Amino acid sequence: MTNCDAITARRCKLAVPAVILTLLTGALSADDGETQVPELLGGVVAVWAQVPDTARTARTLGTERAGSGVLIDTNGLIVTIGYLILEAQSAEVTLATGQRLPAEIVGYDYASGFGLLRAIGPVDLRPIHLGSSRRLKQDTPVLIVSFGGSRGVQPAVVTSRREFAGYWEYLLTDAIFTAPPHPAFGGAALLDEEGRLLGIGSLAVNDAQPDEYLPGNMFVPIDRLMPAMADLLTDGRPQTPPRPWLGIYTEEAREKLFVAHVASEGPAQRAGVTRGDIIVKVAGQSIASMADFYRKVWSLGDAGVKVPLTVLSGSEIKQVEVRSADRYTWLRMSRGH
Repeated sequence: MTNCDAITARRCKLAVPAVILTLLTGALSADDGETQVPELLGGVVAVWAQVPDTARTARTLGTERAGSGVLIDTNGLIVTIGYLILEAQSAEVTLATGQRLPAEIVGYDYASGFGLLRAIGPVDLRPIHLGSSRRLKQDTPVLIVSFGGSRGVQPAVVTSRREFAGYWEYLLTDAIFTAPPHPAFGGAALLDEEGRLLGIGSLAVNDAQPDEYLPGNMFVPIDRLMPAMADLLTDGRPQTPPRPWLGIYTEEAREKLFVAHVASEGPAQRAGVTRGDIIVKVAGQSIASMADFYRKVWSLGDAGVKVPLTVLSGSEIKQVEVRSADRYTWLRMSRGH
């Protein structure tokens, strides 16, 4: 199946705005015959992070992580997708010029999924201006840019704007879905026709269009960064009251919410929740979906609140009380986080 087969014929034939065409064809041939990225796209950098073996996320995300990031100011501040730098002990970035610089891990926002880091050393490149995705609609042509010169540049179409619930107790109310899929999506820039930053690449998905098979990507809207920016720069994390975290990784199947995994030494494990359990109710209220489960848990109070769960364990209905926690205290992060 080709990308144009996957997307409707009407969308494949959408006109690409002139500015995007300029960006796509603006690579200049250097004297040595190599392709160079236009100045605007030089704001996309490579991100590499080293994570210790003892990190909570080492097993699932690995100890060496690589992706892209976007330069957003003239002092080397870079926004990326947070899982690339989560619990990292060191990081570095590679600029479009090929220069490699060490980077300071500035902050991480679990609610949005954004991470910030800052290149240590002079960065003589044009930053990418922040845009807004609030009015970004379905069928809008966009540009996805990962690090890698012209090979990292790909036009795409917004296929939907909708809620996204992640199995790791994560919920975005306004995620951006695009197609065709970009293979190097992690930390990639989503740009509008003026070259402004609309979002940061997070995932590869198979449902870029709701309720049908369509491979694509999910982006976190850049609008989610600004409310937490000041806290991330000064404290490394948002200073709003933390949501209750249970340490339950779930999956939806047959209109039921199954426990796929529990975090080691997390609240749910301590309370006796086990893999294979089916979550039936929260505080006596039935749950309709993964997103509904999160909302009902979060509505009970801040981190530390007791969360009564009704679970089906085998053939037995059990009442389990989970004392929630602040997820940041469970993660093994350096002070910069």
